[in-house]
Formats: sequence, C-alpha cells, structure tokens
Amino acid sequence: MRTGIVVQIVIVCLIMIGGYEAILGFRQLYGFSVSNHSLYALTGSFYNPGPYMGYLAMVLPVCVYVYVSGCTQILRCAQDDIIKRTSINVLKYSAGIIGLMILCLLPSGMSRSAWVAAIVSVGYVIAMQHREKLSMFFRNHWKGVLTGGAVLAVLACGAYHLKKDSADGRLLMWKVAARAVCERPWTGYGWESVAGAYGDAQEAYFANGDYTATEAHVAGSPEYVFNEYLQVAMAWGVPVLVICLLVLVGGWCIAHHRKQYGLCGGLLSFGVFAFSSYPLQFPLFVFSLVLLWVGCILSCLPHQKRWGRVTAVTLMLIALMGGGWLYSYQQQKEEAKDKWERCRVLYRSGAYSQAVESYAEHYEGMKLDTRYLFEYGHALHKLHRNEESNIILQEALKVSSDPMILNIIGKNFQEMQQYKEAEHWLIRSTHRLPGRVYPYYLLAKLYQEAGDCFPPEKLDWAVRMVLEMEPKVHSKAIEEMREEVKGMLSQ
Repeated sequence: MRTGIVVQIVIVCLIMIGGYEAILGFRQLYGFSVSNHSLYALTGSFYNPGPYMGYLAMVLPVCVYVYVSGCTQILRCAQDDIIKRTSINVLKYSAGIIGLMILCLLPSGMSRSAWVAAIVSVGYVIAMQHREKLSMFFRNHWKGVLTGGAVLAVLACGAYHLKKDSADGRLLMWKVAARAVCERPWTGYGWESVAGAYGDAQEAYFANGDYTATEAHVAGSPEYVFNEYLQVAMAWGVPVLVICLLVLVGGWCIAHHRKQYGLCGGLLSFGVFAFSSYPLQFPLFVFSLVLLWVGCILSCLPHQKRWGRVTAVTLMLIALMGGGWLYSYQQQKEEAKDKWERCRVLYRSGAYSQAVESYAEHYEGMKLDTRYLFEYGHALHKLHRNEESNIILQEALKVSSDPMILNIIGKNFQEMQQYKEAEHWLIRSTHRLPGRVYPYYLLAKLYQEAGDCFPPEKLDWAVRMVLEMEPKVHSKAIEEMREEVKGMLSQ
C-alpha cells in the first residue's frame, strides 16, 4: 500500500526533531552545552530529564519502524530508480543512527516511565513487522516465553524499588486526583487550576484521617498529577477526556489497519508515558502528538484523488498553524517571565518595597504563575500589608498546592490579631501536608501569643507535635524550632 507524501513528511519531521534532541542530549552529556536545570546534566530542550526521555521514547519506535521496514521498501523499488533508492537508504540509516543515539541516552535519564514506553512501543513495532516469525517462535518455545515473562515481572518489581518513594507518591497523587475528578466530573476546574484543585483534594483527604503513614511520608505539593488522563479529566471534565481518547484511539486504529506501525508506535509510546508523567505541559510534545495523529488519519486518505490531497494538505496546515500558535503563546509567556526574572533580584535581596512595585507592573502577564504570586504575596507580608498579601495569596491558592501559602495567610491574620482565622488557615496547612513540622510550630506560637483565646490544651498539643513528629527531612531549622518550643513548654 503506497504511503502518501504527506505521511512521509510527518515521519521525516518527527525523526529530524528526535535527532536534534538526541544530539543536544549528547552535547549536554559531554559538557559542550548547558542543561536547562542546575541539578541535572541531561535535559535536552526540556527543563527536566523525565519529559526529555519520554519524548525520545516517543520518537524511538518511528526510527525503529523506518529502519526495520526500509529493506523491504528498497527491494520493492525499481532497480533503475536510483534517486528513490538513495533517498530511502539515507532515511533508513539516518533513522537507525538516531534510534541508536536514543537507546544510548535512555538509561542515563533514569525515567522508568520512558523505559516502559520505549519497551512497549518498540516491542509493538517489531511484533507487527515479524508477527509470523514471532508467532511460530512462541509456539515452539512457550516455556522460554513464560520464563522471560517471569523475569520481566521481577525486573518490574526491581524498578518499583529503584525509586520506591517516588512510585508511592505517584500512587497517592492518582488516588487524590481521582477523588477531585469525582467532585466535579462534568466541567472540571480549568487547566491552570488543576494544581489548586489537587491541593484542596489532598487537604480534604488527609483531614478525613483515613490515610497511612507511608502516604503522609510521600505526600508533596505537586504542580501536576503525573497522569495526563487524570489531568485532562480534572481540567475539563470526563466527557472531554472520553472525546480525546476516542479521537486518539480512532487515529491509532486507522494507522494500524493501514500498517503504519511507526506512527502507531509513537502514539502508543505517548499513551504509556502519559499514564505516569506530564507530557502535555510541553508545546513540543503537543505538537508532535498532533503530527502523529495527523499522519495516522492521512494514511487512510486516497492520495490519488484530488479531495484526498486537499484534505491532507489542509490537515497539515492546521497542524502547522497550531504548532505556530503554541510557539507564539510559549514565547509570550517566556518574555513575560524574563521581564519578571529581572525584578526578582529585588525580592531576593530583601528590597521588598521596590519588589512590590515591580511585581505589580507584571501582574497581568504573570497572574497564573505560582512562584510569582507567592513571592508577590510574601513581599507584601514582609511589608506588613497583610490584607493585600492575603488577596494575592488566595489567588495563588487557585493555581498552586503549596501549603506554605496557607502558612503565610495564617501569619497575616495573626498579625492582624484575628486569631481564629489564623488558626483555621494553619490547621489547613497541617492537613494539606501532614508530614511538615513548620505549621505546628506556627500554631504553637499562635496559641502562646493568643493566650486565653484558646484552651491551654491546644498549646500543649502543638508543642508535642513539634517535639515528637518525625520529619521527612531533618534540618537545622527543625532543631531550632524544637529548641524554641521547649522554652514555651518550660514557661
């Protein structure tokens, strides 16, 4: 079955982008380029090695398919068609080289999600290309296949224990996110409000008291829920998630029927990786996903007919325009962030009055950025402009799950001598992240300052929590807090 030229363009684009990312990764690995994160040597054009490895895993099955199927395509070419044979050779060996580069980079990223996505998608491509041989092999060596499956299961358990706390943390996030979806299944909370909704859901979960010590230990304040299916359901509701899945699965089925196994492998890799990561947060991932889906749809169009060619070109133009819009939107965000970054030196140096004036000028462009809102509200808190600080920080709560926002709101109310309100916000902080000592320390100080406003048992309880709680990470600050509350206890 002849593949349309537009489908070939999609495949070549994906391989070229993957090649660029792989070369950039090697440059960072050997010190010729700087990564986008100070803690990691390898991030590609992303800011974290996890999504970077996930993107490479999405391109890998496309490279494998082009290389594996290239020999058959070359044999089918006419012997005198030298240009065509040469172009196929170039594409085949380029895909092979880029695929090898990706295979060399994947282990260094330590991303289990990317490893699983790569194994599943490449396994699918190879199985489809050699299904008759594999079927015969399974029939003749079924005992070995079962043994291999058992070994893979053991390796999977080992991968779980490789980063056990991380895996347990993701299980908790999925559990809490599913509860948040059940609270608003039809409309969702909005894409920018997912983190805030997650924070509220986690707070309610721990406030209920029905949780384990492991969950309290691994709980955090994530920006994403590390599962794009839950993320979409939280953002726009279950109906939108179902529609998106139907569109993607429909495209995959069309391409599978047309034997476009490379495109199917790319979609499959994305689907597996999205189950435990956050690829939709990156414009490059979204653009590549649209390219894959467009390629799958185009594979069933009759390219020899005019309407088929027009439809193909129209879909490609829509994909390119969408990619251009994503790039433009991202550039606008980056420009606003760069302007704000130049003002952060005022905040970091303690010049809060000047910082507040500068932050106010950038409010429209940065009002959905969690760090900006937190620093803006915190600077107002430092200037004792407590009511204004609370307004900004309550805006931050809509887009962030950080319990430190609750702590500062509580301190603002305490400064205004609204002790009951201060207690309410600090208690919320203890529920949102029950493994933190700091909110209990703030509660102890609040109860001591408020005096007769609260029964003495509350002060005893807060002091006991500071002294007896096992913190997630020991630090000098915790020791200082404990020394201070010991003085309260002696008084």
